[in-house]
Amino acid sequence: MRSTEEFAWVTLTTNDNYGLGALVLAHSLKRAGTAHQLAVLVTPTVSEAMRDRLKDVYNVVQEVNVLDSQDAANLALLARPELGVTFTKLHCWRLVQFEKCVFLDADTLVLKNCDELFEREELSAAPDVSWPDCFNSGVFVFTPSVDTFTKITEFAVQNGSFDGGDQGLLNQYFGDWATADIKKHLPFVYNVTAYASYCYLPAFKQFRDMIKILHFAGKLKPWLIQFNSQTKTAATPNEYAHAQDLIQHWWTIFCDNVHQSLTDNMCLCLNITHSSSYAEYTYDMDSYYHEQEQQQQQHQHHQQQPQQYVPHVREYRDPWADYYEQVERQQNEPEPQAEPEPEPEPQFSPHEQAGLAGALAQLRIGVQRTPEQEQYENLMRRQCWESGQIDYAGVDAFDNIWKKITQTLEAKPDKEAETGSS
Repeated sequence: MRSTEEFAWVTLTTNDNYGLGALVLAHSLKRAGTAHQLAVLVTPTVSEAMRDRLKDVYNVVQEVNVLDSQDAANLALLARPELGVTFTKLHCWRLVQFEKCVFLDADTLVLKNCDELFEREELSAAPDVSWPDCFNSGVFVFTPSVDTFTKITEFAVQNGSFDGGDQGLLNQYFGDWATADIKKHLPFVYNVTAYASYCYLPAFKQFRDMIKILHFAGKLKPWLIQFNSQTKTAATPNEYAHAQDLIQHWWTIFCDNVHQSLTDNMCLCLNITHSSSYAEYTYDMDSYYHEQEQQQQQHQHHQQQPQQYVPHVREYRDPWADYYEQVERQQNEPEPQAEPEPEPEPQFSPHEQAGLAGALAQLRIGVQRTPEQEQYENLMRRQCWESGQIDYAGVDAFDNIWKKITQTLEAKPDKEAETGSS
């Protein structure tokens, strides 16, 4: 095999939560004894504190800001705004300082040395568990090339993506993957989905010792699973019990190699503007150049006041979300009605504003339950509620909710009486 500086493992993170995944991924690669470079693409929504931690373990930390670039990707984004973050992922092809790379989603975990993947050719990937004639884009071998990058972005403008994300786009572009060359079909052990259907579970149990790369695809990421800092254990939901030891392995790496490097100023609050429906979007070059001029002026202004800078970004689609579920939900939604006046944003404490990475930074590992642990649990519980993952059989059971309501109602008259007497 050639010089290790010519090959690189590449991942992408768009926020500090996925930065946690990228940090654990890097350490899992190092534990597996990889001989190659590590590179991570970051977007402007990743905090400086998280970038500093990524620089500690990655050889290359490269920012990708499609909105501020003046290249084919920006023009493509104007024509296809629904693929905003997908174009960000495509920038991995611009890492031309490397001869060959393997892309890994930030929600993957390397269990065994996989350096032999660099002997494969572009585009080598494992079949997707839901439709094996398509490959899963969570792990793939590619050859960096500006020419390939340009061709894929042009293809995206003309054809879009059948699933709304990078997996559909890449399967369309590399459309002959299923039949052209069996050597480009990676064994499934290089991209095993951790959360599987009933019929898939027996095979998962039978061949689990052969797994080389685990992929936590779907909504439930390891860092979103409740974690007990005193016992250093993850409270894996019952439906994922078959992967409990693998989820625990993720948290073990986190405790051993990542936690001590985190800081509580991670995951800055961002002003996020959601784009309008892309079905009504028109491609206007005059608007493009006007926007570029505004962005340049804003950039100069922010350089003068760096301490006051709070990024204002457009959020199109989480690159790691379950696209099939999103598309189904959108299709079942009723026609949009006139929106009411928005309610004031809830005010959260600095601990809550710090986000998940910041909350985890404040935990003290291996000691008695602390206020920081309670704050972290409250944050996790709120995030679970907001994502529809409610623990009906546990802390969110009806009896507990009713008890809380009763306590609140009984406490209110006492407070009013105190106010009246004063």
